[in-house]
Amino acid sequence: MVRKSSIASLFAGSPIKPLQQHMEKVCECADQLPLFFKATVEKDYASCKSIHKSIAKLEGAADDIKIDLRAHLPNSLFMPMPREQILDIVRLQDKIANITQDISGIMTGRKTELPEPVAELFITFVDCSVEAARQAKTAINELDELVETGFRGRQLDVVESMIEKLEEIESTSDKLERKLRHAMFKIEKEYAPLDMMFLYRMIGWIGKLADVSHQVGARIQLLMAR
Repeated sequence: MVRKSSIASLFAGSPIKPLQQHMEKVCECADQLPLFFKATVEKDYASCKSIHKSIAKLEGAADDIKIDLRAHLPNSLFMPMPREQILDIVRLQDKIANITQDISGIMTGRKTELPEPVAELFITFVDCSVEAARQAKTAINELDELVETGFRGRQLDVVESMIEKLEEIESTSDKLERKLRHAMFKIEKEYAPLDMMFLYRMIGWIGKLADVSHQVGARIQLLMAR
């Protein structure tokens, strides 16, 4: 667990630092997902299990940061941005790590295979959704600069450009999800119905990664519009 004194020292400099630290750990978690699905395609279930354990460990580390962050978050009067908005961003970031763990957990438990005709498209979809989380992290990492400039000036344009890029990634993820669902529909009768049902559920959760990452960007926009 991250030491409380460590979190306290971060707050002494900026209340944004623990938020950024949390998002860093969340993205380390999400970054494991493409590796997990590539191992799934190769039917390397030992690697799948190992990667899932790594994801669970990273998700736990992110939870530790989240708990300490909430415990040490000062009153809004002492911060450059509303306490409730920081907590809302933390909640969304937390969902990214939780979804990642849930996906790898179910896939590992069932040893679910990816149908060969859609495997390449599936991996592309996963990569895109995880890229949305990375882009959200990039924007979060600019929050301290925004605070220093009082949410004014050129830095607003820099972050707005980052969020626009995040919106593009999320839109691409949506298109890939529709394309993948259509491809799955064309072959689903050739595979076990229960397996296909779980894969459709996984597709929805992978798409949710990009959606939640986009919501993080939307919360930053709210801060910028104050």
